[in-house]
Amino acid sequence: MSVPPAVLRRLMRELNELRTNPPDGIRVVVNEDNMLDVTGIVEGPEGTPYAGGYFRVRFNFTEEFPAAPPKCWFATKIFHPNVSTAGEICVNTLKKDWKSTYGIGHILVTVKCLLIYPNPESALDEEAGKLLLEDYNSYCERARLITSVHAKPKVRPAEFNTPSSSETSSPPSTSAAASTSAPAPAATTKAATTTSAISVSSKPPSTASQPLHPSTPNTYPPSAALSSLSHGKGTSSKERHVSPSPLGTADANVAVGVQPTPGSTKAVKRAAVATGAGGEKRKKALKRL
Repeated sequence: MSVPPAVLRRLMRELNELRTNPPDGIRVVVNEDNMLDVTGIVEGPEGTPYAGGYFRVRFNFTEEFPAAPPKCWFATKIFHPNVSTAGEICVNTLKKDWKSTYGIGHILVTVKCLLIYPNPESALDEEAGKLLLEDYNSYCERARLITSVHAKPKVRPAEFNTPSSSETSSPPSTSAAASTSAPAPAATTKAATTTSAISVSSKPPSTASQPLHPSTPNTYPPSAALSSLSHGKGTSSKERHVSPSPLGTADANVAVGVQPTPGSTKAVKRAAVATGAGGEKRKKALKRL
């Protein structure tokens, strides 16, 4: 069945999007010889009796598409109230609730939701609908048995090797993040070692501590103080306190009370004699004038 070129281009764009960025648990298979031969694969949702199964849904596009919904049916046998034994699907999206903006992806997502929330009130399989209302556990056992026999392949379909849009956009797992950040402590340790090495190298070398020695006191010796006091009593009736000389360094004050050496006394006498002889010569010269 042929469709208008505009509709064919729309289908090709949507199929390409579903191949490169598929929804979670949904894939599509296209016949390369006929682009209108499309098969959807729905993975059984976890927590349902259809978990672990892969259900194929066939599409048949008519000339009325997209004004009218395409024909859809289950190619994989399933025990479900809204799916007949022939595979016909009873869902409002494919009937009165259809919109021209809907496409293949929207239909497959609706079918997946139907596996999670079956509607026994509009059942095509009366046995499944009745069992669901009366004995839910028996319904689940029957649906699980049919799924394991007809919908569980030995090997997972190759189409599911392509990650879905939710898997590609999800953040990395905690283990992957931990393995990525594992080298950080080593880098921190290396930086700390480098910092400590720099601080040690920049620290000035310590010198051996020397014991402290008491400095020579900055005062007159007792003998000098007494002599100055006795001298003051002879010259004045009032007692005078001689103020100490300005404080100098400890080493400068150790020379107090040191007697002159014989060599220095002789040098002073020679200088005095030389000064006296020079004075007499100057007097004789003045007399001659």
